[in-house]
Amino acid sequence: MTVRMTWDEVRARRLERHALSAPSTGARPAGIVTAMAGVHAQVLSAAELGIALRIEGATRLDVREALWGDRSLVKTYGPRGTVHLLPARDLGMWVGALTALPQANTPPPDQRLTRAQTDEIVAAIGDALADAELTVDELTDAIVERTGPWAGELTMPAFQGMWPRWRQAHHEAGIRGVMCFGPNRGRKVTYTNPHRWLPGLRPMDAKAALGELVHAYLHAYGPSTPQRFAHWLSTPVTWANELFDALGGRLERVEVEGAAAWVSAGDTAAPATSPSGVRLLPYFDTYAYRVGNQPPEFLYPGKAAERVLGGNFQMLLLDGEVAGLWHQRRSGRRLAVTVEPLVALSPARREELDAQVERVGEILEARPELTIGTVTVGGHA
Repeated sequence: MTVRMTWDEVRARRLERHALSAPSTGARPAGIVTAMAGVHAQVLSAAELGIALRIEGATRLDVREALWGDRSLVKTYGPRGTVHLLPARDLGMWVGALTALPQANTPPPDQRLTRAQTDEIVAAIGDALADAELTVDELTDAIVERTGPWAGELTMPAFQGMWPRWRQAHHEAGIRGVMCFGPNRGRKVTYTNPHRWLPGLRPMDAKAALGELVHAYLHAYGPSTPQRFAHWLSTPVTWANELFDALGGRLERVEVEGAAAWVSAGDTAAPATSPSGVRLLPYFDTYAYRVGNQPPEFLYPGKAAERVLGGNFQMLLLDGEVAGLWHQRRSGRRLAVTVEPLVALSPARREELDAQVERVGEILEARPELTIGTVTVGGHA
């Protein structure tokens, strides 16, 4: 018998699994990142806020300790080739799965690395970072020393300048598990080899890893479809369809208001209560909350579709739906928080919002001051 669910139940399930219905009382940062199938970390401060909001009493320092202290998190390249925080204990699965995804050659043919050149550069990166934390300029010198001048030729247009040829393999080195981010050196980013911290790191077999990745995705975002899974990974839909078909009985078909979707077999539970509560989500949390699953019309009702959808805004959630946007500006210990609700807030909702703003200040170690008004900056400002 096919299990039938409503979008209301799907939202409640998402909130619960992402620790947004209530902050977790026992999870550590790595556990939250596991539950979310990775956390986008192009702006690390946003990832710190997003993770800490999901853990009762946590601050950004707890996330930093997980990254640079106990090394239970790794900052590297993940889905869509973008910077993510991933659990160290699952890095072998991520490496095995990401290296098995269909690859697209984007540089023009006259700039493109051959497969042999890519392999040589990746090996050079792994060797150079085996016992070091290097800036990009230091890494360039180390790669050229190991491969030859061709790797350092300025062939890639980037930011009104040119990057060396080896940078084509930059993401590839991260995906293959021989490069990750190290702690910043002042304002400069550093890179290192995750094997320094994870000496037992081994890529999982590709077939097994892809199966585990589907289950991780469906736990965080399901019920979902191959099309949305492909969107989440930025891969061809035909490939995703074939992968779901290959998993056969390990997946279970359900219906969400008449539309077919899939979960891991047996994972059909949904919370008994409707989604509720006021939440402030930071930049890029839109990827964790929307991109992986629900059609936008079920998350951006009314004015939200016009005002918030399509931009990387910090979102105000009300009962699991996008109900506004917000912005923060820090000056010393003062944190000016502007929230623009797109619906009327009752006194009880306003109290919840006040509590959320106080929580943001606690996490960021700042004194928050809330203003209800129009957010005048663009997305990701």
